[in-house]
Amino acid sequence: MTCWETAFMPVYSSLTHALTAALVDVLWFIEGSEDEQMDPDDAVKVLEGVAHLVSKLSSEQRSELISLLGTIVESESDPARRQFLEGFPEGFGLLDEAV
Repeated sequence: MTCWETAFMPVYSSLTHALTAALVDVLWFIEGSEDEQMDPDDAVKVLEGVAHLVSKLSSEQRSELISLLGTIVESESDPARRQFLEGFPEGFGLLDEAV
């Protein structure tokens, strides 16, 4: 690992936190992609796939994901990305059965 990678890589408290951050990064990229960057139909399929996946989480897992998203929101400085993060739980169906 180079000094640059060490200096700029965030440190996560758990693997779940790291994977949540990675998932958010991918979905943020897809959400913001222009039609020339990604086929809109493919983008919708990916977003719907994630929504389906999180709909299968247990109540405990949903609560953990919502909590991790809240932690990520707190450290987000980009207003547009922050808005995306704040809307994530509702937009991806996490609130339907959350405890």
